[in-house]
Amino acid sequence: MSLPVYIAGSATFLPGNKVPFDEIETFLGELTEAPLSIRRWISATHPVMKELLDVKYFHYAIDPHTREFTEDNITMSVKAANAALDSAGLRPQDIDLICYGSPHQDQMPTASVRIQEALGIETCDELSIHANCTSAYKALYLAHTLIGAGKNRNALVVSSNMASSQLRAEYYNQKLVDKESLFLRWFLCDGAGAVILTKDRNRSNGFGVEYTFIESIGGKKPSLMFDKRPALWLNPKVEFEKGLHHVRQNFRNELGTSSFQEKDGSVFFNGLRRMLGECNVPPETIRYLQVNMPARHIVDSIKDECLTIGIKPNAFYTRLDTLGYCGPPMALIGLDNIIRGEKFSKGERIASFATEASKFMQAGYVIRYE
Repeated sequence: MSLPVYIAGSATFLPGNKVPFDEIETFLGELTEAPLSIRRWISATHPVMKELLDVKYFHYAIDPHTREFTEDNITMSVKAANAALDSAGLRPQDIDLICYGSPHQDQMPTASVRIQEALGIETCDELSIHANCTSAYKALYLAHTLIGAGKNRNALVVSSNMASSQLRAEYYNQKLVDKESLFLRWFLCDGAGAVILTKDRNRSNGFGVEYTFIESIGGKKPSLMFDKRPALWLNPKVEFEKGLHHVRQNFRNELGTSSFQEKDGSVFFNGLRRMLGECNVPPETIRYLQVNMPARHIVDSIKDECLTIGIKPNAFYTRLDTLGYCGPPMALIGLDNIIRGEKFSKGERIASFATEASKFMQAGYVIRYE
């Protein structure tokens, strides 16, 4: 039987000032060397994406004048972690498990031990998870499971994303960019979130982790978010010359296909129902359902489905319009903002669920106010 696991603290770190939608290229840089047809497409598509997306402001760890980065995945994680520790009343030395999640990583040693070092923790268990937008959920899943099994006492769950480092004009082989390579520039930005889990009820901030959930349903589905790197190291010059490093999002004409739609609902909706069924959570007890999707029309479609199982209309929570969308960390950033900004009655729940597009991994959690 799993032991109870509580939330002791949480925090968000968003670099720089809020950047309005129309100033994205001021920070990321204009693609002045891209083919003329692509540049014309960017100009024509920008107002369409502004209307389509539910993101009004962005955060970038970039100095717009020097073009230099002001943070990286480690520094943002450490700042979020320190703030979460402060909110929990804990020291770094009290942490015996670090679970870190990010979209992907090409760095050695891995991020979790770099965060450990930066926090000054001599010895702890650590795990790095790289699974696109489910990575933060999986970090929470592992910490919840290990504390619940009695293996660990206090866990730092942290996620960060330096999306701008792959979206700056300088990153691209501009002569080879295509439309799929550029979609992400309109909605991804930088940030980090952290949550402290504990087995000590006396350190609880009032919330307990009731359930965590992971699954992959992409065994027979095409990848819709990817780069073209093989599963081995290449000469960086060759990689750049062929544009293999460009991250592509192939969403056009896909939302209505079997990739996203099943006979009895969307893959998101069916996955959410499986999660709630496994943990026997009545949908009507969900005070907030955190949906981390930047496209307004997708969120509206999901909302319509969720209403059919008893989730209340006012339960849908998203602050992407003001927080920006930094991918995996939003699972923790959204939770932090709900915990800090909303009031709860005993037994009310926060739920969150995500479907990512690289290979249709899904994950979620249910948090209960004790």
